[in-house]
Order: sequence, then C-alpha cells, then structure tokens
Amino acid sequence: MFISTRFLQMGALALALAGCASSGGTTAALNAPPTPSASPAAQKKAAQAPAPQPAAQSEDVPEPAVSERDIKRYAATLAAERGLDPARVQALLNSARYNATVARLIAPPAARPDGAKPQRSWPAYRQRFVEPIRIRAGVAFMAENAQALARAESRYGVPADIIAAIIGVETLYGKHMGNFRVLDALATLAFDYPDPKRPDRAEMFRTQLGDLIELSAKDGVDAASVRGSYAGAIGLPQFMPGSILRYAVDGNGDGKIDLINDVDDAIQSVANFLVEHGWQRGLPVFAPVRLPADPSGLVDGGLSPHLDWAGMQAAGAVQLGATPAEGAAIAAWQRAGLGVINLPDEPTDTVQYRTGTPNFFALTHYNRSYFYATSVSDLADALRDARLRRQAEAPR
Repeated sequence: MFISTRFLQMGALALALAGCASSGGTTAALNAPPTPSASPAAQKKAAQAPAPQPAAQSEDVPEPAVSERDIKRYAATLAAERGLDPARVQALLNSARYNATVARLIAPPAARPDGAKPQRSWPAYRQRFVEPIRIRAGVAFMAENAQALARAESRYGVPADIIAAIIGVETLYGKHMGNFRVLDALATLAFDYPDPKRPDRAEMFRTQLGDLIELSAKDGVDAASVRGSYAGAIGLPQFMPGSILRYAVDGNGDGKIDLINDVDDAIQSVANFLVEHGWQRGLPVFAPVRLPADPSGLVDGGLSPHLDWAGMQAAGAVQLGATPAEGAAIAAWQRAGLGVINLPDEPTDTVQYRTGTPNFFALTHYNRSYFYATSVSDLADALRDARLRRQAEAPR
C-alpha cells in the first residue's frame, strides 16, 4: 500500500483529487517508502523490496495521505468514466511500486550553496545536442530510414530533418529510451511528487497514469511491463501515454502502434503530433529577420505567436536575404503569426534572440522550452548540412 512521504501537507490534496477522473487521473497502490529517518541504504532496500506490508504507525506519525479506500474509490471512478474493467484497473494499481530514484530525478534542482538559483545557459544546453556524435548518428538514421521519413514528409509536410532531430534529441536514435517501469514512474509522481508546491504536476501525472491504464486495456500496451523514462515517456520519440492515445499512428499499416520497436510508427507519429499542434507545411522554423538593437520588449515568453510582420517592421525588424525568387516563401511566413524568443546565457549576461514562426511554437508543444525547440531546429539544420556535404563528397 502506498504511504506518502509528504504526510499532512499532501493529505488534503490527495483527497481533493481522488475522484478527479475527468482529467484522466488515478491512484496507485505502491510499496511503502521508508520513513524519513531511515538511512539511504535502508531507503534503497525498502524501495526495491517486493510489496512489503506497511509498517505500523507510531502515535507521533500522521496517517498516510492516500488510503486504501481512496485508491479503491478512484479505481472504480476511473473504470466507470473510461469504460474499463474495474478488476483490471485495480489489479494494475495494486501492482505499482514506489520508485525513490524517479522521485529524486524529477525533484527541482537544488540551489547553489550561496543561495542563488542555477543559471540557465543556452550555449551549454545547445552543445549537449548539436554535437558530432548526435549528428553522425542522425545522418546514419536518416539514410537507414529514408523511405519512412520521405513518406512522413510527403503526408504531413514536416521535413525529414526535423523528425530525425526530435528523435535524436529525445533518445539518440533509440539508444536511450529509458529503463524505468512506466507504471511505477507515473504512480510515484502522481502520488508522491517531490515538490508539494506543485499540485498541478501531481495532477498531470495522475492524468498520464490513467492514460497508461487505458492504453493497456484498449491498445495492447502492456502497462505492467512497458519501460521508459523516469517521467513516464515511451519509445523512440518519448511520447507520454496521453500523446500515444491521441497522436500516435500506425506508420507501416500492420494494425498496431509500437513506438519502441517500430521506427516507421515513431517517425509518422512525430510528424502527426507536430501537425496536430500547428505545424504548417512550407514554413521555416525561424523567420529570416534582423531584429532591432534591443528586441526584449517583443518577447512575451509564451508558447504561441502573438506578433505579425507589420507590427515587427514598425518596431524596427528587417527582412534578411530576400531575392525575387524567394517571394512566395517569404510571403508565407510574413502572413503567419510570429513570435520573438529569447535564449539567455546567464553566466555571461547575454541573450540571443530569434523570430519564431508557428512551426517553432509547434515544437514547444513537444517540450515547453525555447531551449529545446531551438536545439531541435539547430540539430535539423546540422543534419541537413552534413547530408549535403556527404552527397557532395560522394564519388560520381
């Protein structure tokens, strides 16, 4: 049975969300984590032990935040609202196990000893993903899966380089898909989220846990065994269960969706996800624009474009690299919504600015980060350049 390490501060939250199946949430029966006073070795041993009974609570220890009654009630609500077999739902929840490593990995980064927050650095972030190993692996991935990428580009209008870059950033082309049992990861984060100030995050993971259980019942995903990241993402493109339900597609027509072993399914699903989140065929990710000397006032920090080209011109923006032959393509992005984004390097107190089109903001729906979306775009550019160089150097 799950015993929260949050005790009283989580109790009211757990009760408030216990029946919130309309948002896809659920509860889980987890191995009881050790008490806060246990040694690290004891905590690790307890977290890995096979389903022990909870230790008796002493008089000075509060009641657990999530009770067996809450779990059963929530399982019944989830089953009723999603049309699932109640016994199967309860059995899956009963098999979930608390994972202390998951809780540790997703916890907010600790502040520096001097009390300052960790500093963000766009150049350091970019260097992790736009680097020689990932570029070489990406070129090889694209050569090996050229037909599938071409089909996706033709059907969805998402360039092959962008699709490959997402898979490269997410899992290094399948080398790092995660080895956590997704059921355990999602249950841990749903009901023992390590930051009690973020109940919204716990509720989000409840929703994803419900999505995983629905996938298990309807789409053949084995929720009891499927493995993924410590946050519950699955497969080559690292889709969360809710994204698999809503956006994953059968890329090769074999009647099933397998994002772990079937590269074609993964490629088509990435393209479909982007289109469903606003990707527009033929637009670049970044508009060819020179911004005014201080464009900070044009940045709103949101995940959708809020500017237009006329307004940007009025603020001092200038179109770059235009020729008469480019007129049609330029007109396309000029008619689209635009947004100026900031990419800070706090250690040097500098900021890079770029002008994103709707396609940039479609990438932010994959990961709500300007750093992430820009890294995908830059890796895609690097893959394209590397492929063109290879073609130019090939013997004729």
